[in-house]
Amino acid sequence: MKLSLVGSVAIMTLVLAACSSNRQARELAYVERPVEALYNAAADEMDDSDYISAIELFNEVERQHPYSEWARRSTLMAAYASYRSRRYDDAIGTAQRYLSLNPAGEGAPYAYHLIALSYFQQIVDVGRDQRTTELARDALNDVVRRFPNTDYARDAQLKLDMVSDQLAGKEMEIGRWYLRRNQHLAAVNRFKKVVDDYDTTTHTPEALHRLVEAYLSLGLRGEAVAAASVLQYNYPESDWYRASYSLVEGGGDGGQQQASSDGWLGRITPW
Repeated sequence: MKLSLVGSVAIMTLVLAACSSNRQARELAYVERPVEALYNAAADEMDDSDYISAIELFNEVERQHPYSEWARRSTLMAAYASYRSRRYDDAIGTAQRYLSLNPAGEGAPYAYHLIALSYFQQIVDVGRDQRTTELARDALNDVVRRFPNTDYARDAQLKLDMVSDQLAGKEMEIGRWYLRRNQHLAAVNRFKKVVDDYDTTTHTPEALHRLVEAYLSLGLRGEAVAAASVLQYNYPESDWYRASYSLVEGGGDGGQQQASSDGWLGRITPW
């Protein structure tokens, strides 16, 4: 009796499914091994940069020997392997799982640091949403707060400076966008946030100058002069100060003239 084409396809599908199921069953089969052998095998895979295999073996240590010191160590190593393989969400989840079970464990500082690093590595350019940057900032601050005077805290502090610059850059981008569209009050709020919250970043001089621009556009000359005076006091040699001086004086020379004590700033400030 001849099989129809549909029948043949159905049988072949069943055969392939059965083979796949058997293969998966063999792969997932529980093969008990000494914990040291499992852990060392995972470590060897790490040394060979085969992070996926390492993660599987570290997870197997947890599965076969739960609640052991080897399992706790393997959880951290699996998180690190995920980080090295750029599976940052997995790294964060695994490190958080370690902390939920071992909040005061010996590896807790490293787990917190690894979470912060995983967020930090996912920071995108200022043209995109900065939610991950904010999460990186919070996680890095957590490391500094929990583990001061450690190498983890020192590294976190360095990265916090970069994160602040990134967040300030985002505020500047939005503020410039408002300024170009003559939405001056909205622009002022963005530039003030940079000056108030990110005053140590490289964006502060421009933010002060943009405040001068926005305030003058709103007819608020006093506020413009105040912003420019702060710019003069903190960044007297900057191009942004010269540009602000030119705007307030109305000379229109692009800031080439030298602001002196006889100018507008000299009349309102003691320095």
